[in-house]
Amino acid sequence: MSQQSLSYSTELTRPVNVASVPKRSPFRYPGGKTWLVPWIRRWMHSLPSYPSRIIEPFGGGGIVSLTVICEGFTSKAVIVELDEDIASVWQTMLGRDAEWLANRILDFPFSASSVEKMLEMKPKSMRDRAFQTILRNRVYHGGILAPGSGLIKNGENGNGLGSRWYPKTLYKRIMNIHSVRDRIEFVEGDGMDTIKDISQDKDTVLFIDPPYTAAGKKAGKRLYKYHELDHERLFALTNSYRGDFLMTYDISEEIAQIALSYGFDIEPIPMRNTHLREMRELLIGRDLSWARD
Repeated sequence: MSQQSLSYSTELTRPVNVASVPKRSPFRYPGGKTWLVPWIRRWMHSLPSYPSRIIEPFGGGGIVSLTVICEGFTSKAVIVELDEDIASVWQTMLGRDAEWLANRILDFPFSASSVEKMLEMKPKSMRDRAFQTILRNRVYHGGILAPGSGLIKNGENGNGLGSRWYPKTLYKRIMNIHSVRDRIEFVEGDGMDTIKDISQDKDTVLFIDPPYTAAGKKAGKRLYKYHELDHERLFALTNSYRGDFLMTYDISEEIAQIALSYGFDIEPIPMRNTHLREMRELLIGRDLSWARD
């Protein structure tokens, strides 16, 4: 590995136009990876053969797993998530109450007062919790579900609280996910434990997108309920894993040096954040030559 820091630059394409990428997840997720989808396709095509399965230890909205499943790159995806609210949505979408959830969204009489009333209620079941989570995700600023988040004020194009509430679209996405439920396994738990448990599985690939809290970064603390992470341990576990992996991180010299210390390859790639500001995120893998082609 010739690069020794982030002082180098590689001329890559412009940030991906996310409008051209299929939206498959019902979550409006902070730190979502829709912009990464074309890079995921390139990664899959670079492998000697398509993997038997993909695992996302920090599943969140699950866009990468949904992409590789729906586009035929693998026959099995395992999505792991520790957050109980997000877990309730996945468990409901993949279970027998998926159609109930989709119809509940479609039929919900959306207004400021109905939203306020619904979010104040204590859910009586997992499917009730799933609906509340989707609603909060769609009416909270930036889709942020962490404690301290609040309701949208102006919203998209000044359309207020309902500017991100698309019932028909959400219905379709939930039912599409349910239609491939036999190919998706959901695990509510710690993604680090999952990596440790499958360390000898060479036919599985990992997509690792941890909360960005290394090097004093505060974004993860603001965006996610479970933001504390031992980043050094994550790299050590990934290093012991025998299969291929792709990891994304907020760019920092500290993370770059940890990655290089394990002999991993690193590459900053362009993206746009939710405010359309061009930024770069760090790809980490065993060999990222495919990302430079």
